[in-house]
Amino acid sequence: MSLKWRLLYLLARCYWRIFQPLTLGVKVMLIENESIWLVQHSYQPGWFLPGGGVKKNEDFKTAIRREAREELGAELADLHLFGVYSNESQHKNDHVVLFVSHQFSMGQTDKEEIRAVQQFPLRQLPQEVSRGTRRRIEEFINGRIHPEAGIW
Repeated sequence: MSLKWRLLYLLARCYWRIFQPLTLGVKVMLIENESIWLVQHSYQPGWFLPGGGVKKNEDFKTAIRREAREELGAELADLHLFGVYSNESQHKNDHVVLFVSHQFSMGQTDKEEIRAVQQFPLRQLPQEVSRGTRRRIEEFINGRIHPEAGIW
C-alpha cells in the first residue's frame, strides 16, 4: 500500500471519529458477461466497488461518471440507480448512492489511488471483498433492487 494514501486515510478516520461528519458518496457496479469490475485502493486492503465522494454542486450521475473516469479510466454509457444506503461505520454518517452500468469502456487506472482493478465472475468473488460490496453484489444476483434507503 502507498504510505502517502494510507496516512491520509488514517488521518481521515481520526477526523471522522472526532467530528462524525455527514458524507455523501457514489459507487457503481460495472457488470458485463456475468462479471463485475472491482478495485483495490492503495490506502486500505480488500476489494471494493469503484466510487468516491460527491463534490459541492455536483449531481450523483456526474459524480459517479467522474469517479469512474478518475479511478478506472472508464466511460459509462448507461447508468441506472440501484439503491441509496446509509453507513455509520468508521464514525461518520455516510450516505452512498449506488448505480449499475452494463455498457461502459475501460481505460487506464489511477495508479496512485487504485492499486489493482480486476474483473471477477459474479458468483466467484475473492475472499477479500468488503462486506458492503459483497452484500450489494448478492442483492444484484438475487434481483433485489433497493431504490429506497437501506443499510450499507
